[in-house]
Amino acid sequence: MDDAARKPDRILLALAGVVVVLVVVALAVVFTRGEPAPLDKASPAGVVQQYSKAVIDGDIPTAQSFLTEGARSKCSGSYPGEPRPARVVLISTTERTDSATVKVSIVRSSQGGPFGPSEYEMEDAFSLLKVNGTWMIDQPPYPLMACTVTPVKQ
Repeated sequence: MDDAARKPDRILLALAGVVVVLVVVALAVVFTRGEPAPLDKASPAGVVQQYSKAVIDGDIPTAQSFLTEGARSKCSGSYPGEPRPARVVLISTTERTDSATVKVSIVRSSQGGPFGPSEYEMEDAFSLLKVNGTWMIDQPPYPLMACTVTPVKQ
């Protein structure tokens, strides 16, 4: 009778062990994801990725290096009342001979509100031009203007 009583205990222990292993693997995947893989820096999407990272990090001089002269001259300051972008997600890229459009989703976070922090996202697009063989941003979405006075990440 001892063998019959121990058999269910072993099955439960094996199941508990499998659950523990799955939880550990899931946590390892979540915590080791890191940053997204860098895209080709010479592609329109790669230029947008580098520019967006620079803007979110508050590195305005680097961000402005990806803008055409016309885009730099249109800079009109920041929008202080709006939540700052938290991340940018690539949706699609349309590349033509001398121009490109990169559609993105811009996720913004807000700390206030009756239910605590909130996030919302909007879709917008970057317009790029090929200047001397290099992709340059001619029109960034307004939440990602490189003339922001305060850094996004603090």
